[in-house]
Amino acid sequence: MGDGGDGAAASSSPPDAASAAGFSYLAVFHNYPLIAALLGFAIAQTIKFFVTGYKEKRWDPKQLIGSGGMPSSHSATVTALSVAIGFQDGFGSALFATATIFASVVMYDASGIRLHAGKQAAVLNQIVCELPSEHPLAETRPLRELLGHTPTQVVAGALLGCMIATAGQIVIAVTSAATSVV
Repeated sequence: MGDGGDGAAASSSPPDAASAAGFSYLAVFHNYPLIAALLGFAIAQTIKFFVTGYKEKRWDPKQLIGSGGMPSSHSATVTALSVAIGFQDGFGSALFATATIFASVVMYDASGIRLHAGKQAAVLNQIVCELPSEHPLAETRPLRELLGHTPTQVVAGALLGCMIATAGQIVIAVTSAATSVV
């Protein structure tokens, strides 16, 4: 234990010069969990942009990077990451467990704490609007109200993340089957 003689200990040690020479920044493009998470975010934000455009009859580019709205991009991102890790490393792995707990905390925060913070911001904005103009806070910039998500928005984001990670796994399976035939 700890003598470095077994293979498990050797594989967890820092890379030596030979393996560091093989390092490539392009390897990030082969990181399936990272790509699934980034796609989850991008697709959820794009959907949010079009949903807002349809509902409000106006295009709001802030929806491409903003928080709140349908579906939850936070949920889509962390769920895609977690499911992709499950496919890659196994659903019984410690890394999948860690990613799943992380996803649960993010989704709880999105539908609980941030949702209620947004509701409090709306109340505070209303109070500030009713202040007399000579009050020092009367000219305060309004607080952002759209911070969190309803449970429906969180579930929709989580389902989107699962679909993205599953679609990615199918693409990987088909691609590796096609390359193994050749």
